[in-house]
Parts: sequence; C-alpha cells; structure tokens
Amino acid sequence: MIIQEKILEVQDLQKYYGKKYNLTKALNGVSFDILPGEFLGIMGPSGSGKTTLLNCIATTIKPTSGRVLLNGKNISAFDSKDLAKYRGSRIGYLFQDFELLDNLTGQENILLPLSIHGMDFVKARTKLDELAGYLEITDILNKFPSQMSGGQKQRVAAARSLISDPDIVLADEPTGALDTRSAKTLMNKLEGINRNSGRTILMVTHDPNAASFCSRILFIQDGVIFHEMRSKHDESREKFYERILKLLAQLGGGSANVL
Repeated sequence: MIIQEKILEVQDLQKYYGKKYNLTKALNGVSFDILPGEFLGIMGPSGSGKTTLLNCIATTIKPTSGRVLLNGKNISAFDSKDLAKYRGSRIGYLFQDFELLDNLTGQENILLPLSIHGMDFVKARTKLDELAGYLEITDILNKFPSQMSGGQKQRVAAARSLISDPDIVLADEPTGALDTRSAKTLMNKLEGINRNSGRTILMVTHDPNAASFCSRILFIQDGVIFHEMRSKHDESREKFYERILKLLAQLGGGSANVL
C-alpha cells in the first residue's frame, strides 16, 4: 500500500475573537489533511468559519492556537524570509471580488506577484502564454479591468493565482460575483487545471454547483467540521451535485438554512 505525503495539514486550529465573557469561536478545533492533487471544498453557512480558516492558512490572520503545516513544515514557525516566499510562491489566492488593480492591464496584474518577489520573467512569460491560452484570456491581456466582464476578470485573477506555480491554490467563493454561465466556465477551467496538472485546490464556497466540481467536501458550522463527503469513483458530477443537495436538505430542510 502506497502512503501519500500530505501537502497540507490543519491540526486543531482555533481562532477566538473577543474576551472571556464575550468570546466568539470562529474556529473551534478544526483538523483535516489535503493530499497532493486534491480538489477540496469547504461548505457552510455565513459566519461558520470558512473564510477565517482560509485566511489562517494564507497567514493573513493568526490563529489563537493549533498548527498549519505545508509539506510537513509549520508555517507559524517561518521566519520573515520563508513567510514571504510562502505567501509569494507557495500558495496562490483567488478572491471572490477579483482584487485586480484598476490601473494595471490584465497582463500586468497577472505578473505583479512575480515582480514583487523577484521571479524569473523569461520563465514567467512562457507560463503566462500557456495560462492565457488555457483560460481564454489572451485577447484581453492588454485591457484594463474596467474593460473586462466579470468572468474575464476572474479568469485573469485565476491566472495570477497560478503564475508562480504554487503548491496549493486557495479559492474564496470564486464564483460568488459571477453569473451562472461565467461560474460554470471558471469551474470547468479550475477542474481541468486540477485534473490535468495535478494542481491542489482548496475552495471555500456556498454554491452546490461549484462544490460538485470538488473531489471531497468538508462541511463546517459554528467553527467545527461536522461532515465529509467524497465524490465516488466514476460518479458523474451531476450525481455528486444531487448528493450534495440531498445532504443540505437533510441538514437544514433546504440549502437556504444551511448555506
């Protein structure tokens, strides 16, 4: 039996806000692992701790206790140099609201992380051409965000999250600002990158359609993971989607109460 190395380990993660008599437990002992090449979804209602969890992994906020390990190394123990490398090239981040700079073109937005962290631009140019072709954004690279549709902006943002060839992509509600058609296009692209390139993706979403592209889903509520669902071998995405909807209905009498 081959035991795969874990690319990411979250161990008893806790994040509390407030003081003793007015304490909010955003995360209350969250633990899980991600294997290389997984497409893992995190689902839960607003305020359940989904984005807090992602931000702890991204090191934009510091957990109260617990550990996050990337390839076996505790990220909270990183010095400033290693932390900058982690943020700049080991993880890619895809935001709900794109986070593109209005005064930069699509190409400049994509390459910005590389310029900040001093990476090889010759290699980056080759990678940019490859990503732009796959994400179908070649014709808008010289346009500014104001000249792009929502779907185009998010695909530019996806290219930016991938340009540094990160170990893992963190996606926070990536379809939240998109119409149905643009959301499906984006998810097909992300699924293809995961399947064909083996890119590990951790995605927070409230959208069952987006979640159905994942290989595994963790359900979180009140800062605690309370259920796990996996896509079955040879199961169609449509069948997985139906199982997600069925579970949500069982949990809350309808997805509106759960999500």
